[in-house]
Amino acid sequence: MPEIGILTAQVIPDRKIGQIHVYDGHGKGKSQAALGVVLRSIGLGIAEKRQNRVLLLQFLKGPGREYSEDAAIGALRRAFPHLIDQVRTGRAEFFGPDQVQPFDKKEARRGWDIARGAIASGFYSVLVLDELNPVLDLGLLPVTEVVSTLQQKPQDLEVIITGRGAPPEILEIANLHSEMRAHRRPETNGNGRESGIEIYTGAGKGKSTSALGRALQAIGQGISRDLSHRVLIMQWLKGGTGYTEDAAIRALHQSYPHLIDHHRCGRDAIVWRGKQQELDYVEAERGWEIAQAAIASGLYKTIILDELNPT
Repeated sequence: MPEIGILTAQVIPDRKIGQIHVYDGHGKGKSQAALGVVLRSIGLGIAEKRQNRVLLLQFLKGPGREYSEDAAIGALRRAFPHLIDQVRTGRAEFFGPDQVQPFDKKEARRGWDIARGAIASGFYSVLVLDELNPVLDLGLLPVTEVVSTLQQKPQDLEVIITGRGAPPEILEIANLHSEMRAHRRPETNGNGRESGIEIYTGAGKGKSTSALGRALQAIGQGISRDLSHRVLIMQWLKGGTGYTEDAAIRALHQSYPHLIDHHRCGRDAIVWRGKQQELDYVEAERGWEIAQAAIASGLYKTIILDELNPT
């Protein structure tokens, strides 16, 4: 059976820049979604001829183990080595509340001290605090201290917090809270690898951005194995410009032009149920014909069908 990851979100309230994003829940894809936001920020910086520097600070992810987002991070750092700084803290082993060691608190404090310095420096446009939620849930850092620091961050600094078990105090200061829910669990294809279809749905924001994080991961996996991991991004209902993911797609295509194909279909207008025009059906069919040909070709390792659900 295919893997289906459900993304729901609550926006409180909406701002263009300087938001605090929280990605939590028991489903997969939290770090992946964060990297999609990073890619979008870098792309916006390129479009506006400025450098949006990113600090990717990972808690509970020490050396000695591979992580699902490593390939995506590798692709980002390869494409934008001058814009990405990465710091890892913690030990590689999983542990629960009754297995906390002094080292865990020391590493959490080291990571948070780095985060505080990054916030105070004004050097970064984006700060990713990967797995900060479980750090707080385990009591490795005081929630009140973290909240106080985040409330005093520079107005235009984007902060992305990931991991299960986000404390209520963190959710209260979030501008965007996205919850990952796995409605079906992944299965393997006989070779030990996960296979299937990932579906991002829900009324909240971030679905297309999360999918682009998946594309980044796919490219990184191919690069790490010296393989051509080609990606098709097929977008329905997006015939115009000005979409939030446009900058991320441009950044991907600029960095890996030989690995990214991008097609759009639809009118430059919002299509409401009951208000469809003949052109909408023609464009939807055109997009699906492109997708069918891509699926049958065997050329692509990853195909993103953006806005297929409402289509």
